[in-house]
Amino acid sequence: MNKKRILVSLIGLLMLSVAISACAGAATTQPTQPSAATESAGTEAASTEAAATEPPASAETELNLYNWTTYMDPAIIAAFEKKYNVKVNEDFFGDNDELLAKIQPGNPGYDIIVPTDYMVDIMVAQNLLQELDHSKLANIGNVDDLFADPPYDPGLIHCVPYQWGTTALGYNRKAVGRDLDSWEVMFNHEFAGRISWLTDARGVMGITLIYLGYDPNTTNPDEINEAKQLLLDTKSDVQAFAPDTGQELLLAGEVDITYEYSGDIFQIMSENPDFAYVIPKEGAILWTDNMCIPVDAPHPDLAHKFIDFLLDPEVGAQLSNFTAYGTPNKASLPFISEDMRNNPGVYPSDEVKKHLYFIKSLGEADKLYDQAWIELGVGQ
Repeated sequence: MNKKRILVSLIGLLMLSVAISACAGAATTQPTQPSAATESAGTEAASTEAAATEPPASAETELNLYNWTTYMDPAIIAAFEKKYNVKVNEDFFGDNDELLAKIQPGNPGYDIIVPTDYMVDIMVAQNLLQELDHSKLANIGNVDDLFADPPYDPGLIHCVPYQWGTTALGYNRKAVGRDLDSWEVMFNHEFAGRISWLTDARGVMGITLIYLGYDPNTTNPDEINEAKQLLLDTKSDVQAFAPDTGQELLLAGEVDITYEYSGDIFQIMSENPDFAYVIPKEGAILWTDNMCIPVDAPHPDLAHKFIDFLLDPEVGAQLSNFTAYGTPNKASLPFISEDMRNNPGVYPSDEVKKHLYFIKSLGEADKLYDQAWIELGVGQ
């Protein structure tokens, strides 16, 4: 969900776009390609289904989804499979860099991928995404106006928003002994050996820049180097740079504080009443994850059906109630649970929104961040 954009107030940014990502653990399996016999059998089965079941176009009987972990309600998959008499195969990635590395050499067979806003920009520039056929998306009008014309994909030519949220601090209130409100705890050595970061280069660098008072999308080499040096100075305090599994470390008691996606923390709060999520006073990263069809997707018609299925008001609400992230579907809001709608960690107040920022693709300047991350030596 495995994020980000320009350092201005969120209110100003939301007039351009809104963004939220999610989630963890890469799968080793490749998507299954249906044989001709399987497709024929699927088509026969579809013809005998009840009237409510719609057979997919062109005998497409399998959909290969590449998503973040803990980011899809299995009941939604089951309902889609039943409605269209198909099989959905799911693989998982841990961050946007892993997703890009999988698709760049050539699509291995995925029909839908779920990149974050800035990664959509990168993938469009590299001609890795198909243009969507809006005539096949009857529910696209349900997308909230704030998400309908994002700067990373004006007019939603290549993507449809999936979920949105923030990345900030999840922590064990009892273990740390107080409520937290600042990123300082990640840098002051107070919780050495009890903290974890994501393996998200731009996210971690962005938060460090925000803490230092800089734009998380700065192209100033001196500011980027200062952020890198602060991370180098505190790297020994970090128990793990986790691929979107910080919530699991928190749940297992291996860390007391983790930099994680909001929904991942909300999903484990029922396990321990001492768990909390906070957007620090300095600010945090706001993001949007998106459904895209990569170039050479084997089942593009079925992919459009799946996207449209998730744009249904009740299905969209079911998804957000499951993931604990915000919905970009305005028609889904009446079906969102009251507890979720009233949770400021999911739907922040206007005051908090002033301190939420997006990460954006910076073109050639992205290399400054790549080099800083290499020098930080995460994973080495």
